[in-house]
Amino acid sequence: MEKGGVKVFIVILVILIIAAGAVLAYKITQDKNNTEAISEEQEPVATVEEEKEVQIYNGNDRPIAVMIDNHNGAWPQAGLNEAYMVYEIIVEGGETRLMALFKGVDLEKIGPVRSARHYFIDYAMENDAIYVHFGQSPQAQSDIKKYSIDDINGISEDGTTFWRVKDKYAPHNAVTSTEKLLTSAKNKKYRTTSTQESVLNYVTDEVNLEDGEDANTITIPHSDLQTVKYEYDEENKVYVRYARGKEQTDWDTEEPVTTKNIIITFCDNYTLSDSENKGRQGLKNIGTFDGYYITNGKAIKIQCIKNARDEKTIYQDMNGNEIEVNDGNTFVNICPESAGVTIEGLEETSTSGNTVE
Repeated sequence: MEKGGVKVFIVILVILIIAAGAVLAYKITQDKNNTEAISEEQEPVATVEEEKEVQIYNGNDRPIAVMIDNHNGAWPQAGLNEAYMVYEIIVEGGETRLMALFKGVDLEKIGPVRSARHYFIDYAMENDAIYVHFGQSPQAQSDIKKYSIDDINGISEDGTTFWRVKDKYAPHNAVTSTEKLLTSAKNKKYRTTSTQESVLNYVTDEVNLEDGEDANTITIPHSDLQTVKYEYDEENKVYVRYARGKEQTDWDTEEPVTTKNIIITFCDNYTLSDSENKGRQGLKNIGTFDGYYITNGKAIKIQCIKNARDEKTIYQDMNGNEIEVNDGNTFVNICPESAGVTIEGLEETSTSGNTVE
């Protein structure tokens, strides 16, 4: 082949190689783009929301149960809005006392703190709580020892865990803080963490009790002296608390005391026979008792089952299912079976005692 022909052949060959390379590169690029497009089209879309966590009761901080004075000389009280549960039960003289349970909160003032009564210990035990009080009845003193209760008694503290304020008079002026209580608990070698599940079956989806009766105003006469009323705040979906006709407010913030949930348990009290003759009370709280669960402007009848003093209370609907409770704070009002509890809607009023249909 002539030299000129060879050169032409080589040029043509080079052109063909370049063209083939270009075609191959184009094909590879197109295949890659198509693959990415398909991948984007086939990428799964998240359709299920991440599971929400209950806010009112979480973490491994051990609950702290504080006895709160409920004499009108103790009003207003500090800390009730930050408690995840508050139990109200009758004591001597027709008064009631409160036990507020705190978990994982930092409060500079709680109180006024008052003395222990033995049946409140049952509810401290079922919440796996450190029990805080300022003084005690003889029955409470005996049961604290009997059940090996981790307790903090203001009378026997060193003077720093509790202090008395000047804007209230004794015995309605002893207060404490979560920081001081935790310091005392650690000094006593008490366990300050807990893995126990909550007494109530909290859920994150809103519980609306569609089949319940309207419950805008709830009146609970614990005794001739102490009547509690809750008024529904529809805008904020909470109940505002009243006692003896007076709106309850926080000691420092002056905000209304409110609750998301209300549980009523019809459970009789009785007067103890002891040498002090102070009219101290006992509580017949072991067994199955009628009650109500109230939230979001509705109420249903329930049964409250407590099989032993140190066992959790089980709250069931009338079909035997454990009730689901809204993720929010709860007031548990334990009142006599004969109490004339009234539950009012916007137009109707129902009066209830211990009869469950």
